[in-house]
Amino acid sequence: MILSFVLLVICRGVSGATFTFVNRCDYTVWPGILANAGTPKLDSTGFELTKGSSRSFQAPTGWSGRFWGRTGCNFDGSGHGNCTTGDCGSGQVECNGAGAAPPATLAEFTLGSGSLDFYDVSLVDGYNLPMIVEGSGGSGTCASTGCVTDLNQQCPAELRVGDGEACKSACEAFGSPEFCCSGAYNTPTTCRPSVYSDMFKSACPRSYSYAYDDATSTFTCTGADYTVTFCPSSPRSPHIFYSQKSSRDSSPKTTGTTDGSGSGSGSGSGSGQGAMLADNSWLAGLATGDSTRTQSSSPFQSAFIAAATTFLILLSFLHF
Repeated sequence: MILSFVLLVICRGVSGATFTFVNRCDYTVWPGILANAGTPKLDSTGFELTKGSSRSFQAPTGWSGRFWGRTGCNFDGSGHGNCTTGDCGSGQVECNGAGAAPPATLAEFTLGSGSLDFYDVSLVDGYNLPMIVEGSGGSGTCASTGCVTDLNQQCPAELRVGDGEACKSACEAFGSPEFCCSGAYNTPTTCRPSVYSDMFKSACPRSYSYAYDDATSTFTCTGADYTVTFCPSSPRSPHIFYSQKSSRDSSPKTTGTTDGSGSGSGSGSGSGQGAMLADNSWLAGLATGDSTRTQSSSPFQSAFIAAATTFLILLSFLHF
């Protein structure tokens, strides 16, 4: 077993990791790839991934960077155009060293050199589509992570983009230091979860919900290859993602519900239960990952329900 591990480390030191992108959405996704400073570019920085297709890339040891999915893209025959969400501003299919314009769901990686890989799925810059990351062939914990819930269908009005194409972070929506973990709030002690980041976290427990959400959001593995799946329909361990994936039509746009969440951080760490939005929707609806199901009650609602129950019990006794 020791020999096998040594051989795994040696092989990994030569070949790095393979990243495979899979599109299970009912529409085309254009993944973007951004290598961090000091690490080489992969074979592509942006490409088209049609419904049901996949594509793989080899990354060297020590590589670090991020992946995301662009939606609503319109490119001409020469590859020039732009995207509704996750656009990298290059005006081309290839992002050419540019990152995603928020809001965008991000997968972030740092590959080790015969040591641990670190990876996460982040909603700190907002959300635009469901995504999971799964490792294979590695050693260690190698847990899957990501967000299966379609947060666009539950995004509150103040965070919603357009007709529901994406859901902003609280930082992008409001720009205040407490939501952005900046200024006086730029430390883990002063920057605390907000009601918006709490709702993101409740819906997607293993994803980053705000800047200092490291403890429950960063994962490790050694010598693995990784699959990044957009709109996953059946993750290997669905219980770890907590909430259910909503049904989707042929377009990434959504309509209807207004319950939802955003990311960002704020002073205090309220759970958000019973918090009323400006559009009279309940933030707690997102905590279940399904705003059309049971919602949290305000103290008034709870008291009313208790009184109504008592009345019905008394009425039943009088009847008999």
